[in-house]
Amino acid sequence: MAEEYLLHDHKDSSLYLSNQGFNDNVIDAALPSVYRFFEKVIDELQIMYAEANVPLTAIHVAGDEVPDGSWKKSPSIKMLQQKDTSIKSMTDVWKYYFSKIKFMLRAKNIAVYGWEELAIGTQTADGSRKVLYNPDFIKDSVQLDAWWSISGNEDIPYKLANTGYKVVLSNVDYFYFDLAYAKDFDEPGDAWVGYLDIEKTFSFIPFDYYKNATEDIRGNLLPPLYFANKEKLTEAGRKNIGGIQGALWAENLTTSQSMEYLLLPKLMVLAERAWVKSPDWAIEKDTFKAQQLYKYNWSVFVNQLGKRELPRLNFYHHGYNYRIPAVGALVINHKVNANVQLPGFIIRYTTNGSTPTIQSNIYKEPVEEKGVIKFKVFNNTGRSGAATAIRNK
Repeated sequence: MAEEYLLHDHKDSSLYLSNQGFNDNVIDAALPSVYRFFEKVIDELQIMYAEANVPLTAIHVAGDEVPDGSWKKSPSIKMLQQKDTSIKSMTDVWKYYFSKIKFMLRAKNIAVYGWEELAIGTQTADGSRKVLYNPDFIKDSVQLDAWWSISGNEDIPYKLANTGYKVVLSNVDYFYFDLAYAKDFDEPGDAWVGYLDIEKTFSFIPFDYYKNATEDIRGNLLPPLYFANKEKLTEAGRKNIGGIQGALWAENLTTSQSMEYLLLPKLMVLAERAWVKSPDWAIEKDTFKAQQLYKYNWSVFVNQLGKRELPRLNFYHHGYNYRIPAVGALVINHKVNANVQLPGFIIRYTTNGSTPTIQSNIYKEPVEEKGVIKFKVFNNTGRSGAATAIRNK
């Protein structure tokens, strides 16, 4: 009974390290107990959905981040290779596993959904990625979350769609909402692939995200012809783009307030890109005109967000802890100029080094006083964002 649902071969001495730093978290794809386990999980899920009278049409089976080195010293994998001579590499083991999972789900009229690795395979030592052609997955409309579109892999989502896979754009550098809004010591969030401000998500063009991409994940300018040899999305590929998706990884979140801070207003920007038809600036071919249209549309959006949508979140469900932006400050001609990304908020400041409060002076014009000037942004309920300090000499 103890081995009925066993997921790992105790004699497996394979050496690997996952992206999260684990060396023992990969399921052994050769063990029959693994498939009994998944059969049990799927059956229980079907029971729960049936009780809720909700259709279960697809299950996300993950499939990502199988590290290089997995299974290489597994006795059960070696036995499997002896029985099935078509399994020559660890990628073949991976394909064997997901083919069985797909068959299991299809037998229950459930579609397969997973990360892009379902069409890429296990990780390689050098981090390179290549789309694998799997006609069986394409025929059964296996749906993929395309995410690792950085570091030379910018065209992988489009390659997947052009090859025939059903794709949801989940680009890490545009839609991973656990990333910090900005590079600041006091700004919560991760920074493992850079930072994610709301304007970057707003600038995303689903069918041609190369067009507005000017920086890499570290904020460095990309060469002018960086995307020249990247695969473009074809007309056939466009039909395979099912939508866009945001992700909020919660392993470092400890409160609902911190979750709301990272999620809002990024989630509202995602909705703008997902639910609004392709904007005029995205399809305009003249670069100058496209830039002018973009600036106008961005201005309209931030005004609606700051003046209409975010104030509503102060009261829905007793209020949400959305992020209030920090002040941007700059000394020009010996005066401190301040601004904020979103209209509809009040900037307050102090000149004595103290942190601004709701009673502090309202910023209306550049500050002439010398010394440390501190700013804070307040909403109409008195809640504030992070403080900004600048010295006027």
